[in-house]
Amino acid sequence: MKWERKTLGDITNIFSGYAFKSSSMSKNEGIPLIKIKNILSNSVTEECDTYLIPDKIDPNMDKFILQQGDFLVAMTGQGSVGRIGRMKKVIRKFYVNQRVAIVRTNLDIANPSFVYYQIATKQNEKVLFDKANGAGQPNISAKQIGELPVALPTIDIQDKIASILSAYDDLIENNQKQIKLLEEAAQRLYKEWFVDLRFPNYENTPVVDGVPEGWDKKTILDMSAVLRRGISPKYNESGKYTVINQKCIRQTIMDIKESRKQEKEYASDMNLKDSDIVICSTGSGTLGRVGQVFGDYPDTSFDSHVTLIRAKNAINVQFLFWALKNLQPLLMTLGQGSTNQLELPKRVIESYEIICPTDELIKNFQFIVQPIHDKITSLVEIIKNATEARDRLLPKLMSGELEV
Repeated sequence: MKWERKTLGDITNIFSGYAFKSSSMSKNEGIPLIKIKNILSNSVTEECDTYLIPDKIDPNMDKFILQQGDFLVAMTGQGSVGRIGRMKKVIRKFYVNQRVAIVRTNLDIANPSFVYYQIATKQNEKVLFDKANGAGQPNISAKQIGELPVALPTIDIQDKIASILSAYDDLIENNQKQIKLLEEAAQRLYKEWFVDLRFPNYENTPVVDGVPEGWDKKTILDMSAVLRRGISPKYNESGKYTVINQKCIRQTIMDIKESRKQEKEYASDMNLKDSDIVICSTGSGTLGRVGQVFGDYPDTSFDSHVTLIRAKNAINVQFLFWALKNLQPLLMTLGQGSTNQLELPKRVIESYEIICPTDELIKNFQFIVQPIHDKITSLVEIIKNATEARDRLLPKLMSGELEV
């Protein structure tokens, strides 16, 4: 069967989001505003740091509300231009900010999911990146995005291909939901025991100056076997080693998808291990974010913008992570230097004191939370395998090599 050759612009409407006024924005409440930073790893995160005040939004702005089936392209930014992503299920209202291209498929011609799967490839992202122009700030236009080629079979074939690939995405999404619930369970337990002080037998434990008897202050360094910044990589796509960066620390789980290959040797204690803690330590926006490594990653290290912390004792691995995760809002405010060159120095992290419970209580917490960590690790592996299977299948479906 012959597939019809088109351009993306032939079958979609492509336009930039809106330049909303700062006077209509809020940091705390309202309708979330999607920005370029929300586009990552072929997805669009729901976590927004800016909201629009409903009373200050013109009703004629409905065009810029994210719709089911839309996908987005970053139109500017040295490290982001050309990125493609979508929110698989749009379950609430989002507006889209300027310099984020909205790609809205003509439903009479094409299946939006089919179009997205064909367009959202590393190759196309590189094509768009290479098209970007501008001395200090690379940019692409809606017209340039629309020049990407698309091959279209009949609508029924599009629907079948989209359904096959969506099944993998549904599996990935379901596992991600399970992970979120498990994370929340561990976080709730930490808060209940160590913040609200409703730990086992708390009723019979004297509290002096707000601290339960037997608890003590320790620095992060006291509890760490390794606490150091990473390497300055020698990037090489054929390199033996993998290096993670701050883009890999967006959520609780360190995500290897945004890592790069490099060839520089490094000390053995800098190879990532299961349950290592990684903290974004340079720049604005991500500074202070805390993540954990789930599973082992041979030949994988971290770059100089990341701080790694490895617990000294096996019994306090999970306590130390959740203590630091609880401190994340504070860590995000401790940057030093100019706005564009903020640093979270190693000395600031290692000298920070936390109130540590008794060894017995830490052991009890570890006993409960380690199985949660292990379950998340197995779910991460399922997601990895499903993603790889989908990505192997996708080009064969899109080329017509596999018939459906």
